[in-house]
Amino acid sequence: MKAMTARHYGSPDVLTLETLPRPKPKPGEMLVKVAASSITAADWRTRSADFPGGFALIGRLMFGLFRPRRPVLGMEFAGVVEAVGEKVTAFRPGQRVFGMASAGAHAEYLVIDAKGCIAPTPDTLSDQQAAALPFGTLSALVFFRDLAKLKPGERVAIIGASGGVGTYAVQIAKALGAEVTAVAGPDSQRFLASLGADDCVDYTVTDVSAGPARFDIVFDTVGALRFRDARRMLRKGGRFVPLNFSLCDVLLGLLRGIAPRAKDAPRQVLAVNSDRQEDLQDIARMVERGQITPRIDRIWPLEHLADAYTYVEGRHRRGSVVISVQDLDRAERTAM
Repeated sequence: MKAMTARHYGSPDVLTLETLPRPKPKPGEMLVKVAASSITAADWRTRSADFPGGFALIGRLMFGLFRPRRPVLGMEFAGVVEAVGEKVTAFRPGQRVFGMASAGAHAEYLVIDAKGCIAPTPDTLSDQQAAALPFGTLSALVFFRDLAKLKPGERVAIIGASGGVGTYAVQIAKALGAEVTAVAGPDSQRFLASLGADDCVDYTVTDVSAGPARFDIVFDTVGALRFRDARRMLRKGGRFVPLNFSLCDVLLGLLRGIAPRAKDAPRQVLAVNSDRQEDLQDIARMVERGQITPRIDRIWPLEHLADAYTYVEGRHRRGSVVISVQDLDRAERTAM
């Protein structure tokens, strides 16, 4: 099978097109023929070993001390079940599926646990659209619903609202009943309004952390704020939820947890969401109800994966960057 590999840590130039043996599913697993994948922040951080502050050693111990332990990157995928291993009854060959793997989606075939983060693809979605969903939607859903405990009517500020997570955070916060202020660059204001944001803020003109607006939840998807900045934006009982944080943030959070504080004082919520099959099924249902619409910035063919990584790391995308693993009309390499 064709696969793009990263045999060393480094820039997108380390990515190479290789021919590898097709994997075989073990009992409880299934083989997926991948039609489309995407590039997440976790993908490029793993390839470059650019782990958040203080987590460099921990990251290398997890993903490979001197080189990536799993050279085929890629977490999000969509495609067709090619074969199932013994004891797999929930899925069948020929069924369209999408989901999240720990790695391996930048290849023609992928093996995944049948009880992992995988679900049937909604009939209304193409494979490219389905591959754009899992990482961003799961992050937003779990952080808002389960960690920040968002309630209908609450005011939410989303920092980095036009990116791979922010795009879906706006839609999911609205679906959960929030009033949403979306913060991004000057070229994204019309795009944010199309997602349903109640208010769109251009961060190059307005520093939302220094303004008079107060929010129940501040969700930072890009690491732009520290807690000392975010707390000025929060109402009583408000929650600051950063998607990216450092080891120092964790240690300071532990100290704040044991220090006396007012009952309704703003607080920081630090967590890493798990990727669960039941949550992805919730996402599929929200798509079917029209609450979430995939937003694709660009589509690149697998052999141009390095160019796609370079584009994503520029941090100016609007929506997801999708990788076409199977044949795709080159004319589709435009915004969707």
